[in-house]
Amino acid sequence: MEKIVLAKVGDKELTKDDMIAIMRNLPQQDAQNFSSFEGRKVLLDEMVAGELFYKRAVEKGFDQEDDFLAIMAETKRAMLQRYAVQKSLDAIVVEPSEVEAYYEAHKNNFAEVPKAKAKHILMTDEADIMEVKNEIDSGMDFEEAAKKYSTCPSKERGGDLGTFERGRMVPEFEEAAFAQEIGQVGDPVKTQFGYHLLLVEERIEASVKAFEEVENQVRQELIGRKQTEVYRSEIEALKEVYPVEINEDGLR
Repeated sequence: MEKIVLAKVGDKELTKDDMIAIMRNLPQQDAQNFSSFEGRKVLLDEMVAGELFYKRAVEKGFDQEDDFLAIMAETKRAMLQRYAVQKSLDAIVVEPSEVEAYYEAHKNNFAEVPKAKAKHILMTDEADIMEVKNEIDSGMDFEEAAKKYSTCPSKERGGDLGTFERGRMVPEFEEAAFAQEIGQVGDPVKTQFGYHLLLVEERIEASVKAFEEVENQVRQELIGRKQTEVYRSEIEALKEVYPVEINEDGLR
């Protein structure tokens, strides 16, 4: 593939591959800032500035100063620590049979929690909301009633709350949402926010996902557990080789 030179600083070429490598090492959100043409121009300016400062630093011998050498030594030490840990973790192997066995032993980790899809009308006065319920029972459309009477911002959507998991709503509201007859407007429910009329449109019961759906997730969870075990056991083994003394009083 032909090398695309984006800029030259003295004899140093800054290429498109250099820019791509920088963007790959950025957090996704930061990398998005440079996804447009204008963004890439900004990044190229930063690359040029960095090279200019690098050249001046070398010319003035900054790389031989004691302060810089101390920083480099500490950086090397930290990087070597991380590299040593990663070498241990990279040696971990997870067999397909282990993944399936882990899934069977921890099925509840991969369960879909119960969900409900509902609309509601929120009002502050119990008598007022009973009047609204009577209107709905007499034929008024629930969405129209929500738009007309509800004090919740969801009124703009006809009271639609979308689909929510068990555990996301206040207890009184949730109890009604997961017990009330589907398609029927129940009696008012009192919560800390006021009085609600609920129209539950659908409920999805709890279920365990099939192994094929979550195989990769299971593998990653198992790898994570093994990594923790290996990390801890390596530390204990290393303590046998390199004695460690802890002064907890110094932490006080």
